[in-house]
Amino acid sequence: MWSYQAPLRDMQFVFEHWLQAPATWRRCQAFDALDLPLAMQVLEEAGRFTQNVLAPLNSSGDRQGCRWRAGHVSTPDGFASAYQAYVDGGWPALACGEALGGQGLPQLLDAALQEMLYASNHAWAMYTGIVYGAYLCLKSHGAPWLQERYLPEIVSGLTLPTMCLTEPQAGSDVGLLRCRAEPGVDGSYRLHGNKLFISGGEHDLTENILHLVLARLPDAPSGSRGISLFLVPKRLDDGQANGVRCDGLEHKMGIKGSATCSLVFDGAQGWLIGEANQGLAAMFVMMNSARLHVGLQGLGHTEVAWQNARKYAAERLQMRAPLRPEGVQAQAADPLHYHPAMRRVLLELRAASEGMRAIGYWAAHLLDQAEHAVDPQTRQHASQLAQLLTPIIKAFFTEQGFRQASSSLQVFGGYGYVTEFAIEQTLRDSRIAMIYEGSNEIQANDLLLRKVLGDHGQAFGLLLAQLREEARLGGDWVECQGFAAALENLCNSLAAVVEDVVERTREDREYPYRIAGDFLQLCGVTLLALSWARAARVSRALPETDPLRAGKLQSAGFFFDYLPSRLAQHLAAIVDARATLAFI
Repeated sequence: MWSYQAPLRDMQFVFEHWLQAPATWRRCQAFDALDLPLAMQVLEEAGRFTQNVLAPLNSSGDRQGCRWRAGHVSTPDGFASAYQAYVDGGWPALACGEALGGQGLPQLLDAALQEMLYASNHAWAMYTGIVYGAYLCLKSHGAPWLQERYLPEIVSGLTLPTMCLTEPQAGSDVGLLRCRAEPGVDGSYRLHGNKLFISGGEHDLTENILHLVLARLPDAPSGSRGISLFLVPKRLDDGQANGVRCDGLEHKMGIKGSATCSLVFDGAQGWLIGEANQGLAAMFVMMNSARLHVGLQGLGHTEVAWQNARKYAAERLQMRAPLRPEGVQAQAADPLHYHPAMRRVLLELRAASEGMRAIGYWAAHLLDQAEHAVDPQTRQHASQLAQLLTPIIKAFFTEQGFRQASSSLQVFGGYGYVTEFAIEQTLRDSRIAMIYEGSNEIQANDLLLRKVLGDHGQAFGLLLAQLREEARLGGDWVECQGFAAALENLCNSLAAVVEDVVERTREDREYPYRIAGDFLQLCGVTLLALSWARAARVSRALPETDPLRAGKLQSAGFFFDYLPSRLAQHLAAIVDARATLAFI
């Protein structure tokens, strides 16, 4: 009953028209051999893998879950063979450097791959989702010998990494962690402590696992300034088990095929990554990559919810609709998608999915430019914009993933509440993305306090310039003038809000914390407005007979007619948040 098909046509539209990525690739030495046909060939292969291999394991993996016995974890049936197929296809190495055995392709292609992985089987993708971030972390901060020893195994897929931050008393506040690292005479360290909520902390997909662990040295300062990062393999080079074991699995609401482990480090041997007491700087290289990927989880959930709701609404006959499309004869009952309430849900699902895809891929494209663009200023601006977009994408996309999955369930009615139709699994799986890799509340604080106020609006000014430029370009076309004017108004509202926040923060230091969540939502909806204003404009490059062109204009019209009304709620919350919240 449940299916997934990679949205290759819309991915191509974003690559070719919304981003004009092939033109950027031609100007970049790292990607000058890549063109659109080759990129689409890669995505077609990824689509076949996710549709034919991963999607069929989604429901069965949820029902079976992972099993723990005497410290060992077995993943659901089929997960290990799917991982081997993933490795054989070269997918772990997609965006990794060619010098280390990678394919050296843009992060933009990897973002599309990640969307497909999470849409088809979120739980399975949890094992691979951290790979590129770990690769970047070790490549940026690891000693040369550590890079030479372990990076080829990560790139090849021979070994899977984990990220070990959380402890029972230290969740979002990593400054409270107690795991300690004692120096050894051979230059290595011995780690002691407990970690929990570790995705892929133990499994049967690879023989070895590389744990990237935050811990304290004996003379470390207190708080987050005294944290170091260590690489701790499950097995040492002599084949012996290291002093790390899994002492249990979490029984969760969703992503049950993902092994969420509690780990005990009992004198485990590890090696320092980067400088002593500078572990957070090294770890954030991995976490920033992970946060973009988590945002793509929200996109994946929205896309698969939209696909299945659309299919069900076309097949399910219920009552007579007030109106029918021209030429459709009246009958005793009509498909659900003729009914106005369902039409609105389906249109919002499409607008959210396709709108977020453009913005999510834009962030990945910016990361490629930040690393590879020829012009230094282009690299700097791309990096600033990507950092600004990351918390918005993580929080707004994951909130949309859960919200749109719930809306999709409503289309199914009572059948949506039973396991046979699997939308209830999508709803359960999507909820965790709002919590891990920094809760959405933390993302909102990061956006407003650090990324907007903290750099005195430099990156935010770049975003406003992008919004105003799109409004200017859209104003040249009759079909897009209304969209362009609405985008300009949203841009002005956003700029005015920031000016007001700066002024009021001088007298009320808690004020930005109280309104950070609404500010992030305001930014998220404004980014969707950018997405749809540009989509409407660039869709003119498509043939008039292409259904995608009409669909883009229809979705843009729907978005600007219905969705910005939500801005009034967030704007009011920001303006009216005058009183300090009462302590309870």
